[in-house]
Amino acid sequence: MKKLLLIVFMCMTAVLSGYAADTDLGIKYDFKDGIYHFIIPANTKIEFVSTEKLTTNADVHKATGAIFTVNTGFFDPKNQKTISFIYNDGMLLESPIENENLVFNSTIMDNWDKVGNRTEFRVTMNEDKMIYDIVPHNAPYEGKLLGSAQAGPMLLPDLRLEEEFFIVKNDAGRVTRESASVLHKCARTLIGLKEGEIHIFVVTTEHPMTIFEARELCESYGMEKAMAFDGGSSTSVDFKDELHVVSTGIKTDDTGRRLKSFLVIKR
Repeated sequence: MKKLLLIVFMCMTAVLSGYAADTDLGIKYDFKDGIYHFIIPANTKIEFVSTEKLTTNADVHKATGAIFTVNTGFFDPKNQKTISFIYNDGMLLESPIENENLVFNSTIMDNWDKVGNRTEFRVTMNEDKMIYDIVPHNAPYEGKLLGSAQAGPMLLPDLRLEEEFFIVKNDAGRVTRESASVLHKCARTLIGLKEGEIHIFVVTTEHPMTIFEARELCESYGMEKAMAFDGGSSTSVDFKDELHVVSTGIKTDDTGRRLKSFLVIKR
């Protein structure tokens, strides 16, 4: 009897605190031509998660009890360390400075002002107002940092391929170096902002895109700001128990590349 009363009390507490286990928080999505488009309402609490060992998006989704999980930053599959800055609850979770494969790479270090300042999706709190933004990592902010996930490149308002060291051109204007397959068609994970809402585009290999086409996609939906997260085979999203999508399309199991960092929305 005491156990039953305790369970009832816990359920009542959950209701009074405003949490409902079966809510989707108003997240909407649609699917067209191999592209999943998710709309996340303003003022939705966003969390960022990183893992010590590379883990699939599906496993993180289950372990955190999330209703929405999507891949974020770049990582090094050889040593399982980050290539992107990741923060959550104001704390640094992952720093590329701790990745020896970057630190001892003279080309990367010679261009650290570009690599270290790649674009991030940032969440801050200023005067009790939650603010989403897409800016270079070193851009200043007001208020309290809640979290951020870096990747890149920025797509809107400006495409910053050279500024973020995703491409290098010689004196003749010819591309001599390319990162993240920005010039090639592949799956993409994109995030945009419009009128306070977050828009996530998961572009599968059914409709692969160059980074220029990805920019056009975000522009066609009226995004005010947009950027790319890690794409290609890293492209992954899970929504409630309804969708498990990886770069090749929807799956019914935990298939997916093992990843380092994630954007999570919990129940």
